[in-house]
Amino acid sequence: MSSHHPLHKASIALFAFLGLFILITFRHYGISNDEEVQHVYGRLLLDFYASGFSDQAAFSYRNLYLYGGLFDLIAASIERLLNLEPTSLWIWDIRHLLSALFGLAGIVAVYKTATLLGGIRAAFLAALLLSITGAWSGAMFTHTKDIPFATCMAWALYYTVLIAQRLPRIPLSLSIKLGIAIGCAVGLRIGAAFAVIYLLLMLAVATWLHRGTLREKLAFVGISAWSLIPSGIVTLLLMALFWPWGVMSPDHPLEAAKAFSHFTFNMLTIMDGEVMNIGNVPRDYLLAYLLVRLPEAFLLGLAGFLVFGWKPVLQATPPDRLAWITVGIAVLFPIGFILLDRPALYNGIRHFTFLLPPLAILAGLGLSFAWGWLVRWRKVRVASTAAFAALCLLSAVTLARLHPYEYIYYNHFAGSLAEAEREWEGDYWSSSLREAADLLEAQVPGVNKADPRADYLVAVCAESIQGDAYLDDRFEITRDWVAADFFISTTNMNCDKVLQGKIIGTVERMGTVLAVIKDRRALQGQHRQPRRVPKHTQ
Repeated sequence: MSSHHPLHKASIALFAFLGLFILITFRHYGISNDEEVQHVYGRLLLDFYASGFSDQAAFSYRNLYLYGGLFDLIAASIERLLNLEPTSLWIWDIRHLLSALFGLAGIVAVYKTATLLGGIRAAFLAALLLSITGAWSGAMFTHTKDIPFATCMAWALYYTVLIAQRLPRIPLSLSIKLGIAIGCAVGLRIGAAFAVIYLLLMLAVATWLHRGTLREKLAFVGISAWSLIPSGIVTLLLMALFWPWGVMSPDHPLEAAKAFSHFTFNMLTIMDGEVMNIGNVPRDYLLAYLLVRLPEAFLLGLAGFLVFGWKPVLQATPPDRLAWITVGIAVLFPIGFILLDRPALYNGIRHFTFLLPPLAILAGLGLSFAWGWLVRWRKVRVASTAAFAALCLLSAVTLARLHPYEYIYYNHFAGSLAEAEREWEGDYWSSSLREAADLLEAQVPGVNKADPRADYLVAVCAESIQGDAYLDDRFEITRDWVAADFFISTTNMNCDKVLQGKIIGTVERMGTVLAVIKDRRALQGQHRQPRRVPKHTQ
């Protein structure tokens, strides 16, 4: 397709806009719940290498050793290179910038994969759909484990699709690129095993479709496997670099896989207004969240693929058909795994964010096929294009109104934002506490000099750093909630109802309260005691 094609120019404009958006807004996002421990893990891994492998504190730090440290190693290295103070806000902003750049790279991977399968039109639509999906474009600033992992998986899928079109003799450069993508994914999360499974299933299907005798099929497999040896070597080297614990014993990867398949800690989640333990979520938990989290235009594209996608797949050449099947495997296998294995799940689709890129590819292809099918009905085509544009604009406007909390976006199947916040997971990353801290500072202009204490005590229904990083030295975060003068909390899962107090500020978007600031200084006796969190949505 010519570089002068209007949609090629539109794609370049989309990527330029996203890049500019990242540079302008990356400092607007608050620290997420897991971010402090992840960054500490990165520092400890850096100490492991700086000490000549003698300092192994990283491998006993909580359960972080079960994860790879690719992203956190990069962030910790930047911190030391710039000689930033451990408490500097800049390191968290740098993490958010780095994570967002990963997110942009993931959109590029979707664009390139969709180009292979459906051309420039499908590629532009796929990239656009992922860009207006809050679970990606909003999450990419603060989900510093999920988005980088999903991006590496998206690039692994891209190279797997390329390999599917070139079997059995895979170019060395392509084999190495696949190894880099999978190695980086393993260097973040053991879930990268899915990428290996996609590859193996693709090879199995390719062998089955290959014409010839049994000997010829075995030769096909042998040549393919031999060509992929460099990929395996690169994967193992990167795994050792970014996840050293994972190669210290043969059973470590299996231990990590087992740990993440079935969580053992006690935690609650919510689905359509029903609060439940994460180990007791129904089999359709992920599917239900996808239905309400994906923009309407995205869902329309998936429906279009189901209606119009079968014919192009059947008419495709065997290599292209195999490429299509590969993307289908990347969508269907994880969903099938969840339906059969029923692992513990929470935070909606967060742990399966890597499903969004292949879904966007299929949705972009579905829309492209539908648009092509309507060529005979010009007026219907124009009306359909206008309706699609209106849906995309609606989602984009909603994201703008939610900023910088785009990741809490829900479509209209979840009802209004207020209904979605009550009945589904809301600001589970407590991102709104950054703004809540600013509001608290504004509400308390000075210290009461009659008070012998130098500080006000603040209770935070989140990790301490999510309040402490943004409050000045008049405030001190306390774990003694009874003694707290102030309380800041998100409204997610009714955490704001744990402590009483006069509400002196709220963080709101689209008429919905996301976080509250409570003044507790006038409370006495039992009114200062924490209360049990209500297990209902009202």
